[in-house]
Amino acid sequence: MKRVLLVLLALAVMAGGAAGWYAWSWKTYGPSTEDRVVLIEQGSSLSRIAQKLEEAGTLSWRRLFELELRLRGQAGQLKAGEYAIPAHAAMADIAAILIEGKSIQHRVTVAEGLTSDMIWKLVRDSNLLTGDPGQVPQEGTLLPETYLFTRGKPRRELLREMAAAQRKFIADNWPNRAQNLPYGTPEQAVTLASIVEKETAHADERRRVAAVFVNRLRQGMRLQSDPTIIYGLTKGYPLGRGIRQSELDGVTPYNTYQVDGLPPGPIANPGKDALLAVMNPPVTSDLYFVADATGNGRSVFSSTLTEHGRNVLALRASERRRPAPPTRVPTEDIGSQLPRFRR
Repeated sequence: MKRVLLVLLALAVMAGGAAGWYAWSWKTYGPSTEDRVVLIEQGSSLSRIAQKLEEAGTLSWRRLFELELRLRGQAGQLKAGEYAIPAHAAMADIAAILIEGKSIQHRVTVAEGLTSDMIWKLVRDSNLLTGDPGQVPQEGTLLPETYLFTRGKPRRELLREMAAAQRKFIADNWPNRAQNLPYGTPEQAVTLASIVEKETAHADERRRVAAVFVNRLRQGMRLQSDPTIIYGLTKGYPLGRGIRQSELDGVTPYNTYQVDGLPPGPIANPGKDALLAVMNPPVTSDLYFVADATGNGRSVFSSTLTEHGRNVLALRASERRRPAPPTRVPTEDIGSQLPRFRR
């Protein structure tokens, strides 16, 4: 009898020691000495997940990891995704990360003024996204922004998210637009905003550029915007040279030197600042703008053709003094109103 009691006592001690080791192993530091990234594919079994964690060097006892999750009833709660496992993470910590689904967030930044084709190619070429991107979205229907996503997100889904973001932004702000604008639909506002976007790289100039175009539309003047000509020639890709006189004179739907009003559609995807600028332009008398003669990349504005002519002459003189070949003025020109200043 005494021997039986001793055996039972020994078994109890061993069981207690095993239980203590078991609990200690679940919560103690893991084997990895540095952060690891582990990708868990959709539909992976608990065994497969434990194997991948072990192969990544984050688990010492994958069978113990599986057993504990089964005992806790959490075997089916681990989520697919791309995870950053911290150095020395315990099995309990790893399980918590996968159960909560704390996947790594990647980002793609869509710059203002990109065309839909450019954005589509950006999405298509990302190796973090999956699936067919589908057709190129309609020009001017995507909102330039920084978008967060997890690895494996479908390309079409991200493009739909960009389109939905633009629709929401316009729906939230169009009702608060200024009264008596010379355009009556959000689509026309997007078209003008895309021109504003391409005319200046400075956010603080967008409202004033918008005011110039609004004033011109109200007075029946042509927009005379170089970027619209370029879009008609290359669909928004860099022309690689100056605009030729024949292209200024050619009558096409996108040549706003030759056609009245807005072009038939957007020439790029405008950002929030440009959209707000055309919805609520400031009240000014400006009708012209041209690149600043100092070469700082900004624009100078004027309300009369005479003043504008002086600004153009100053720019031309500055260009002749520069050692580098002169660049084409990236803003609207005097056009046929003042032939001696035509390029």
